Amino acid sequence: MEQGRRIYNYRCYFCHGYAGDGDTLAASFLDPPPRAFTRADPDVLTRQRMIKAVRDGRPGTAMMGFGGVLSETEIAAVVDFVRENFILRRRPNTRYHTPENGWPDHQRYRAAYPFALGEIPLDTPWEQLSETQRAGKRLYLSSCVSCHDRARVTEEGAIWQARPLSFPRNGYSHRAPDSISGASVYALHEQPPRLTGLDDRERRGERLYQANCAFCHAPDGSGRHWVGAYLEPRPRDFTHARDLAVLSDEALRERIREGVPGSAMPAWKWVLSDGQIDDIIAYLRRAFLPGEP
Repeated sequence: MEQGRRIYNYRCYFCHGYAGDGDTLAASFLDPPPRAFTRADPDVLTRQRMIKAVRDGRPGTAMMGFGGVLSETEIAAVVDFVRENFILRRRPNTRYHTPENGWPDHQRYRAAYPFALGEIPLDTPWEQLSETQRAGKRLYLSSCVSCHDRARVTEEGAIWQARPLSFPRNGYSHRAPDSISGASVYALHEQPPRLTGLDDRERRGERLYQANCAFCHAPDGSGRHWVGAYLEPRPRDFTHARDLAVLSDEALRERIREGVPGSAMPAWKWVLSDGQIDDIIAYLRRAFLPGEP
């Protein structure tokens, strides 16, 4: 079961959803949509049919064949996981958002849970929500919607307006460059600055930056690694002294807290405390403006 869960969480969730319900952003654009395992009849969708679909794909759909990627044992494992958890038991897949999958302290998003779980329709008017629910909706729209899509809405309306997006390839990690990124022109930017003499605030900021900001701005602050190179507009280059020097602490704090409209920079005020934001600013100044007092 755990092997199947790991495979599903790595290769299948984007279309079929963490909970196997097919309620994903990808499903909004795919015709036919991905299968919702939670609504499947186990006598019709047999184990043999599922193994064949995973191995060979399904012609006329977006379901590709994984026979050249997964072994027969792995295919059987992921099929058995899907059947046991989603089809037979209708259980939610609650173990995706783990530290191992890049989700430390997932409870910090708990205000958004009612929207992700469909308990509150996402299109509920703001004025009908409590203060806590409004905060949860803002957090959902800034952090969760890219995978969970609209979750549940009262009025379906049109699907999302199409626009260019860039996603890192499967397996990419800015913390552990692999044979592809490590051998590319981006490898240089995967290495964080080696700093000594940091005070406590700067050290906290360093950890927060590398855990949260480096995904787009690159570990070295340049924004010129595998992800940043494909975002439009490009992430701010902190290594270009003028790009950082022209921003006051107040301006940086505002951008981190509220996000930057028209860019991939989200609002972090629902995830990071004011003190943590100030720690990051202290690190940015120390790491990329070393001549600053």
